[in-house]
Amino acid sequence: MLRRDFLSVLGSAAAWPLAAQAQQPAVPVVGLFFAGQPETYATTLAAFRRGLSEVGFVEGRNLTIEYRWANNDRARLPELAADLVRRNVNVIAAPQLSAALAAKAATTTIPIVFQTGGDPVEVGLVASFNRPGGNLTGTTTMGQELTAKRFGLLHELKPDTAPLALLTHPANPNLELLIRESQAAAASFKRPIEVMYASTRQDIDMIFASLAQKRIGGLAIPTENFLTTRRVQTATLAIRHSIPTIYGERADAAAGGLMSYGTDSNEQSRQVGVYVGRILNGEKPGDLPIARATKFQFVINLQTATTIGINVPPGLLAIADEVIE
Repeated sequence: MLRRDFLSVLGSAAAWPLAAQAQQPAVPVVGLFFAGQPETYATTLAAFRRGLSEVGFVEGRNLTIEYRWANNDRARLPELAADLVRRNVNVIAAPQLSAALAAKAATTTIPIVFQTGGDPVEVGLVASFNRPGGNLTGTTTMGQELTAKRFGLLHELKPDTAPLALLTHPANPNLELLIRESQAAAASFKRPIEVMYASTRQDIDMIFASLAQKRIGGLAIPTENFLTTRRVQTATLAIRHSIPTIYGERADAAAGGLMSYGTDSNEQSRQVGVYVGRILNGEKPGDLPIARATKFQFVINLQTATTIGINVPPGLLAIADEVIE
């Protein structure tokens, strides 16, 4: 073989790996978009990744995840959503309603998978549960509809006429529905209700002090991004002021809250991961029905009840899914 022919063949062979590499499909990129801060959502992230793995996607192997955290600064949500759109990610996963609304405002083409506790139709995320349409789908716990149940459990705990209270963030996207459900529940027990708003740590301190002075009969704290980051603070203050309190997640009761009633939010996060993977595999978000929670868990922290001097009725203990002692 002539030397120039040998060099030609050698050059072609050397180019083969480069050509093969160029033909490999690009690794898809998912934008994971939170209103909160990383340390609060470790179990959420683990559940999301578990859902992705069920449909064949593993971060760092055949998937890249771009993380965006607003760190409880809601004013940053539009900017972070726009950044993911500029990055041209394949799918945006928004495990909170406020993040999902910001993502929807930022794009009508990039698929969005949300996780919310309220009614996604009422707040304008999708057109219907069965056929969401557009570029959004997701999961819902319908947690705001559980508000009446939570107040009912508070009333059963202490069935008197003392006022009840609701604590929430003033920018909660489900605020209108939450207040409506709370007022209807309190009216059914013929008990007054007061709605309290907290957006800072100091607000929470002052609210609990005022509730103690008013001898409030019970307090409901729904699952909401800011209040989730303050669950230890609210549980500690409720114990200090002997205020019977009910939350939306087991983690709240495990942190010292008296009671919780709600769904397994990690199961919802897993479903978000599954839906993201299905979209990456070619399905359209508008064709994926909204996944609704079907299992609910009632938890009582008996240690907290003893500490604040509450005798939990046998009927409540009998229906609890878990009693923390």
